[in-house]
Parts: sequence; structure tokens; C-alpha cells
Amino acid sequence: MATAIGQSLVFAILAPLGREVALSELQITSIIGLSALVFAVAAPHWGRLSDRIGRKPIIITGLIGYTAGTLVFTSVFYAGLAGVVGGLLFYGVALLARCGQAVIMSATNPATTAYAADNSSPTQRSKTMARLGTANSMGTILGPAVSGALATFGLLAPLYFAAALAASAAVLVWRKLPPTPKQEIKPRHLRVRLRFTDRRIMHLLATAVGLFVGFSGIQQTLGFQLQDKLVLTGIQTAQMTGAALMISATFTFLVQITLMQRLKLAPAQVIRLGLLAMLIGAVILAAAQQFPLLAIGMAFLGTGLGLTMPSISAGASLAVSAEEQGAVAGLVAACPAIGFVVGPISAGALYQVHPALAPLFSASVFLAVLILLLLRARR
Repeated sequence: MATAIGQSLVFAILAPLGREVALSELQITSIIGLSALVFAVAAPHWGRLSDRIGRKPIIITGLIGYTAGTLVFTSVFYAGLAGVVGGLLFYGVALLARCGQAVIMSATNPATTAYAADNSSPTQRSKTMARLGTANSMGTILGPAVSGALATFGLLAPLYFAAALAASAAVLVWRKLPPTPKQEIKPRHLRVRLRFTDRRIMHLLATAVGLFVGFSGIQQTLGFQLQDKLVLTGIQTAQMTGAALMISATFTFLVQITLMQRLKLAPAQVIRLGLLAMLIGAVILAAAQQFPLLAIGMAFLGTGLGLTMPSISAGASLAVSAEEQGAVAGLVAACPAIGFVVGPISAGALYQVHPALAPLFSASVFLAVLILLLLRARR
């Protein structure tokens, strides 16, 4: 929940904050996109390492890295706002700081997911992953709300709060989380190396990547859309972006505590329903000119996300052995990051051509993935 709050804070303020230091839309979205590439490369390694040394130290490492990285990233923007550094030099330093943070913070997600899989039976795996998703959803609900409140003290205030929260979470995990039993830790020579091309999980991983290509494209251009369509200041943009993200996260949360705990459908069927909801949401966002319609689009996106990601995590976990849980969790954790490489950069470039092209790009990605899954189901 702590990292979800922190990430949603960043997503809510980065667009207006970047414009305050004269970064273009493409430069702002590329900071997220390129750091996500680093995250995607590092996450599987952390997942396999958690198989070997246990989940707890990896979770703590990720939280400490998140704390330190956020403080460095915030300091870079402080220097930019103060006029100490600017132009391409500022962009390069900010990009380097965010990528450095991504290397370490990518440890938390796969280790947490693997810990949940370790402590759930196969029949309860979907519900367990939904509960884990619920914690993330609560973070993404609270994050935008906190961002909007703290933005009144300046655009950097939410980032300092995110660092403090991650540090508190690290202490809490260190004090309260039971370590992995020694008999469950695998020796180095027995560690598992799953690949993205593994036939058991390849379609699920590809779906997750496509899902987050589309979702991140919308999320990372949302602030630009709000600021330009509603003619907002930087602080107003952060507050309205936070409100829109909070609507999406609220619907994700509601789906995960209601539908995902009661649905008897197979993960593949739930994934297709989720993609359809996200497709509808993206089309609505492309047409939206006022906040109420945009809020409806975000609600559909949140509903789709709440259906798809727990199902993908559960499907991948159930497809592999107990010895492969850390490895598969690392691969699943890398998929959103891979999506965040392509989505923000593509949508940011298209937004500079025409604002409506960004959500339409996402809609086309959702549609393509949905069609491929339907074709696979008929085979």
C-alpha cells in the first residue's frame, strides 16, 4: 500500500511539475517510460533472489530504495524549480535519478506477490491476489487524495510525504513480517529461471504488458488533458488529476472486494471482461471535454483494472510449481513496467500531435489484446 500511495502521488503531480520546469510532454512521459524499462529488467532478478534468501529482506530493500530514490528525485526537482539547473542537463539528471530509484524499488512487488502465493492454497490464490490488489487499490485511492491536499503546500510536498511513508513501511515490515522459513529457501544451485517465453504463462504476461501499455498511456497524459481542456494552474492540475485517479482506484478497490471475491469464472474469462471495460473507458476519455464525463471513463478503467490484474497474477501463479513462485512473481511484476515503457512515450508523442490521439491509442491496444485473447480461446 505504501508504494502504491507513493506512485500515485508521483503520477498525480509529475505532469504539472514537469511543466513548471519547462519539460515537454514527451520528456515528462519518457522519465516514467525509461525508468519503467529499468524496473522491468530488475524485477525478475529480485523475484529469483527472494526465492534464494527469502521474501522479507527483499521487500525491505525495495522500500529503503524507494525512500532514498524519492528523496534524490525530489531534490533534483527542487534544484530545477530554484533555477540551479535546467534544460537538457536537468532532464538528464532527473531521468538518472528516477532510473536509479527504479533499480532498487523494483524489489518490493515481486517479493510481496511471492510472499502472498507462499501463504495461500491453489484454491484461494485468486482471492488472495485480489486482496493484495485491494491493498494496492487503497494506496492509489489515498495517494491522489493526499496529493491534492499536500499540493497546497507546493508541488514537492507530496514527494516528501511518499518518502516518509515508504520508510515507515520498511520499519513496519522489519518489525512485524515473519521471515521465510529456512526449509523453504532454495539453495543457489536450485534456483529457477523462468522466461517470458514459457508457454505456460506467455499469454498472461503478454496480456499484462498490453494492458499496461494502454493504461499507462492514459494515466501519464491525464494531467495534460485536464490542464489543457479545463485551463488549470499547476496546483489545480495536480488536485484534479488526483481526483480522477482516485475515482479509478475506488472502482478498482470496489471490484476487488466484491466481484473478485464472488465470481466463479475462470481467470481468462475475467480478464476478457476487464479488457472490455477498459476499452469502453478509453473511448469515453477520448471524447470527454468536461470532468464529469472524464470521471465516468476513469471509473470504467478502474473497473477493468480491478478485474484483470488479480486474474493475471492468479493465473500465472497457478500455472507454475511452488518452487517457481518467486520467479513468476518477478515476471508478472515486470509486465506493468514494460507497459510503462511503451505507453507513456507513445501517448506523450501522440498527445503533442492531437490530445485525443493518446486515449485512442490506448483504446486500440485494449481492443487488439482482447481480440487476440478471444482468438486464443476459440482454438
